Amino acid sequence: MFRKFVWLFVILPAGAILVAFALANRHDVRLNLDPLSSNDPYLAFDAPFFVFLLVTFLIGLILGGTVTWFGQGKWRKEAKARTRETKALRAETDQLNEQLRAAHTPRLETSEAAE
Repeated sequence: MFRKFVWLFVILPAGAILVAFALANRHDVRLNLDPLSSNDPYLAFDAPFFVFLLVTFLIGLILGGTVTWFGQGKWRKEAKARTRETKALRAETDQLNEQLRAAHTPRLETSEAAE
């Protein structure tokens, strides 16, 4: 239900706005990366304006995701340690339950020997 809500009210309108923005900004612009020569730049790119904006958005998305991933490393490490601890405790609990069951089951050998 939540996925349908997000798709219908977030992703679909954002995609429509992005397409409209791309169609409105189809004219070529020059990205000049040479600070010394503005008339005849050594490194310049000509492309539609929306391409530069999309590339900038994607770079920001990748950098933000990477920084977030590294920032959460401490929590992932702690979660792994807790998972290992939980597995060890469950194995110990199962072993103790088996020992408890074995201690409470009547032994036929001892009852026959008493007769």
